[in-house]
Amino acid sequence: MRPVTQSDISAAARVLLRVPPDRRERIARHLVDCADQADLHRLTTGRYHPRYGNGTLLSAALAHDMANPATGREVDFLAAMASVIEQILAIRSGE
Repeated sequence: MRPVTQSDISAAARVLLRVPPDRRERIARHLVDCADQADLHRLTTGRYHPRYGNGTLLSAALAHDMANPATGREVDFLAAMASVIEQILAIRSGE
């Protein structure tokens, strides 16, 4: 996966807002895995992944439905962002 920005985390969190809280960790991991897969595809072929784009988390998130964070509670959006960050940290630390 390419370097992570605030936009990446926000977009992935918006995807998580569309699913029940008990599924968010699994979906966050899926998004990170999709970004990794897309980045490997980009590096191997020189082309963007056909579904998950350029290897950024934002690009992987754009392949999924997103909620508008303004329509929910702020605490839900923050919790979704935390789930995304936890998955990135877990992968980066080798868990």
